[in-house]
Amino acid sequence: MPRFRILLPLLAACLAYATCSAIAAISQERPAASDAKPEAAAPAKDLPIPPETSSVTAHQIAVAGQTLHYTATAGNLLISKAEHDELEKPYHSVFYVAYTLDGADPKTRPVTFLYNGGPGSATIWLQMGSVGPMRVVTDSPQATHNAPYQVIPNEYTLLNKSDLVFIDAPGTGFSHPVGKGTIKDVAGVDEDLTAFTQFIVRYLTVNQRWNSPKFLFGESYGTTRSAGLSATLNSAGVQLNGIVLLSSILNYNAHAPGLDNEYLTDFPSFAAIAWYYDKIPNKPADILAFVQQAREFARGPYAQALWAGNALSPADTDKVAQQMSALIGVSPTFIKECNLRISASRFRKELLRDRNDILGRYDARFEGPDAEAAGDVPGYDPSDTGISGAYVAAFHSYLETDLKYTNNETYNLQGPGLNQNWDWKHRAAGGFGFGRQQAMPYVAGDLGDTMRKNPHLMVFSANGLFDLATPFTATEWELAHMGISAKQSANIHFGYYPAGHMVYLNVAALKSLRKDLDGFYNEAK
Repeated sequence: MPRFRILLPLLAACLAYATCSAIAAISQERPAASDAKPEAAAPAKDLPIPPETSSVTAHQIAVAGQTLHYTATAGNLLISKAEHDELEKPYHSVFYVAYTLDGADPKTRPVTFLYNGGPGSATIWLQMGSVGPMRVVTDSPQATHNAPYQVIPNEYTLLNKSDLVFIDAPGTGFSHPVGKGTIKDVAGVDEDLTAFTQFIVRYLTVNQRWNSPKFLFGESYGTTRSAGLSATLNSAGVQLNGIVLLSSILNYNAHAPGLDNEYLTDFPSFAAIAWYYDKIPNKPADILAFVQQAREFARGPYAQALWAGNALSPADTDKVAQQMSALIGVSPTFIKECNLRISASRFRKELLRDRNDILGRYDARFEGPDAEAAGDVPGYDPSDTGISGAYVAAFHSYLETDLKYTNNETYNLQGPGLNQNWDWKHRAAGGFGFGRQQAMPYVAGDLGDTMRKNPHLMVFSANGLFDLATPFTATEWELAHMGISAKQSANIHFGYYPAGHMVYLNVAALKSLRKDLDGFYNEAK
C-alpha cells in the first residue's frame, strides 16, 4: 500500500538533493545584485493552536464468548518539542483514537500504542484492519468491490488484552503543525521519534497511565519507529513491557550496491510464493517445512556461490541454478541470466510471465495483468491498489457515525511534504555506534541496547510469508545480530502467516496472529 513505500522516500531524497545542487549551481552564475534594496520578508505568522478536544462514545463487543463494554475517545493532544517546554508553546497537534475497557484497573490493565509506517502514513490501516474493535471487510486477495463497504465488529480485536491507542503520525491524518511548528520539525527519523516520545509521555500523564503495562505495536516503518522509541522512551523513564513488530525493517543500510545479503534474505520468500502458486515440483504439504528447506539452501550452497562471485565455475553455476529453480519455480536459464542474483521486482515479473500476470510487492497473493509480457519490471503493484478505497471510505463513515467525530480539515493518508523532506539521518541511541550520526537508520542496534538495559522487555515479530517489501528472513537476520545474549534472545518470539505485508488482509492469518498475541501479552505483562 502507499503508506508502506520504503524505496520511494530514498528516491525522493535523491531527487531533492539533486534539485538543491542544481539550485546552488544556478545561484553561483546569477548576475551581481543591483543597488535596489529588496523588501524585507514578512515574518511567518504562527499557526492557530486548537484546544485539546475529544469525542467520547460508549460501545460493546463480543470477544471469545465475553461481552466487553468499552469507551472510544477520538481527539487530539498538543505536544512540545521538549519535555520541559511549557504546554503554551506546542508545535504539533496529534490525532488519536483510544479504546479503553470500562471498569478495568489502570494499574494492571495494559495500554498499547499503535501506528502505521511510511514514513508519512496515517494509521487507518491498522485501526480498521487489524486488532481494533471494528474492521472493514475486503475481497483480498482480489481487488475489493466498490461502495458501499461493510464495517463489522472485529472478533480478533486485542481489546480483551489491552487498551488500544491508535496514533496518526504528526503531519498525517488529522495531526498537523500548530503555533510555530512546521512539517520539517517532524520530517525525519529522529524528529519523528521526538514527537512520538512526547505524545506517549503526554498521553500517559493526561490519562494517569504511568503505572500501566506498556506496549508498542508498529507496522512497516512503524517497526523502525518502535525500535527507536524503545530507546528514547526508556531514556524518558517509560519502561516497556513488550513490542509487536509487524512486517519489519530495522536496517536501511542492507541493500547497498555490491552487497549480496538481500538476495539471500529474499530467497525464502520467493520459495514461499512459488509454493503458493504451485510452481514447485512435487510440492510438499507443509509450507513452513518447505521454507525451512529454502532457508538452509540460502545459508549454505547459495551463500557459498554468491561468495565465490566471478570465480564460480560454469559447472557449479549450472548446479546452483538447478537447485534454485527447484525451490523458487523460475527456470535455470533465467536464473543464470540474472547471474544468480534475482531482485524482488524481477521475480514478481517472471514467476507468472507465461500468462502475463505480475505479483504484488506488499502481498504476492495479489496478481494482475501487465501491459505486456516483455520486460523485467512490473508495470504496477496489484497489492497497492486493491483496498485503499474501501479503507478510506469505511474509516470516514466510522468516524462520523460510530465515533461521532467531525473535523473540517482534510484527513491526509500521506502527510504532505513528509516523504519528500524526510531526513534519514539517525543518531544511534546506544550499542553499536553509540552517539554516531548514521546516514541511514540502523535501529536494530537501538532495540538491542534497550533489551540489554531492560532484560524483561519482550518482542514479538509477526511476518507475512508472501511479503516482498520486508522479507521475513531479513527480519530474522537483524534480530539475530543485535548483540544481546542467548538468554535475552529467548525474549524474542516469531510468528509466520500465509499473508503479505498487511498480515490481517488474510482473515485466517489474522485469527492465527491474534492467538499468538494472546500468549505474548500473557507472558509480557
